[in-house]
Amino acid sequence: MTSIDEYVRSQRQRYEEELFDFLRIPSVSTETRYRDDVRRCAEWVADRTREAGVSSVEVVDTPGHPIVYGEHHVADDAPTVLVYGHYDVQPVDPEDLWDSPPFEPTVRGDRVYARGATDNKGQVFMHLKALEACRETGGRLPVNVKLLIEGEEEIGSVNVEKFLVEQKDRLACDAVILSDTGMFEKGLPTITVGLRGMVYFEVRFRGPFSDLHSGVYGGAVENPANALATVIGRLKDDDHRVTIPGFYEAVRAITDQEGANLASLPFDEGSYVEEVGAPALAGEEGFGTLERVWFRPTLDVNGLLSGFTGEGAKTVLPSKAMAKISMRLVPDQDPVAIRASFESYIRELAPEGVSVEIDLFNAGRAWAADPEGPLFTAAEEALEAGFGRSPVFIREGGSIPIVALFSETLGAPVAPIGFALPGCNLHAPNEWLDLDVFHDGIDALARLYALIGERGLSG
Repeated sequence: MTSIDEYVRSQRQRYEEELFDFLRIPSVSTETRYRDDVRRCAEWVADRTREAGVSSVEVVDTPGHPIVYGEHHVADDAPTVLVYGHYDVQPVDPEDLWDSPPFEPTVRGDRVYARGATDNKGQVFMHLKALEACRETGGRLPVNVKLLIEGEEEIGSVNVEKFLVEQKDRLACDAVILSDTGMFEKGLPTITVGLRGMVYFEVRFRGPFSDLHSGVYGGAVENPANALATVIGRLKDDDHRVTIPGFYEAVRAITDQEGANLASLPFDEGSYVEEVGAPALAGEEGFGTLERVWFRPTLDVNGLLSGFTGEGAKTVLPSKAMAKISMRLVPDQDPVAIRASFESYIRELAPEGVSVEIDLFNAGRAWAADPEGPLFTAAEEALEAGFGRSPVFIREGGSIPIVALFSETLGAPVAPIGFALPGCNLHAPNEWLDLDVFHDGIDALARLYALIGERGLSG
């Protein structure tokens, strides 16, 4: 009988061709002009899920974009694994910074460049091919499978979260596996055991009813751009600590064990600086880089807009100013409480000459897990077999709010096993996926499913 690794190696060209077809579909969830393409992408995922051996697959309509849901029952006494991912992608702007068309996969060296290559199409597709490999080498799927592949992760996952809560009995499982995270470095398999939460706002300051002449009215009328800039400047102190009252009250201290794990990782700060392209690093005083991005909360301005921004000069006093502001949260911080504190603080800091409007885009709790039990043991063994190295356990600074909801709603352990590499340009021009990691990851995931089917998840 063909082994998993032999089968995966034999299918290398086909896997890549199918992946490239997936990447050609412009499934940008946030832009209405791509709505038909998003649905077409959902149908494509549904077809590939059936081909992987999943017997019952449906495209579930929502008020937004559809969910692809699949189920396959092997045996009543077999463990049930829920696989989560998303097929929607970020916008491609600014398109002129792409070295090749964002929806025409282009191979350069050992990488394929395309929007969604890593986030999250490539990683979703790895699970489908891993299930296929299990079926082709073992005669059937080794576990009961439930797949939940959504089309709105990049815009907040509102409808899939509702689906999860309403269908929790249908989605009952023994474990949840997802691949929307990353590897610490190439060749070093990685299991993520913590993710930051988030709250994301749009803040608008409004002053006069229209833009005014800055010479005639400047100095007599409050400038919303100046006012907003001043308020933003007061949201952090000189030590990069957030000044919102009560912001740090629930933040957990880093334990000795967590500190030791951080120290054991092969982190090179110089390479990190080179990767991001900044003159130097900055952040909360008293903490190292990995501590700042994994264990500490923060606040960032994600966008600013006000006044005249065209070519040349136009001396206006803007009538309005807008900022998009997000906060990354850590375990025990409550997004509801942070929202209330933020909105109250912004209104307190705003001068009398502007009105304030604040909208919440999305919010989600942080998540952290203790990597113990049969799921993580199987994941360690499968990753070591697939990559030839023992995996490391890390946290990530990004947010996947549904992970905490999976844990809370289904009561099952969650294992984020990701394959994004540092510098792969998630959400940026020239996003890429390492093709060697792609194939090794399929091998490792197939081994993981096989191990779970062989040993179960009890105990």
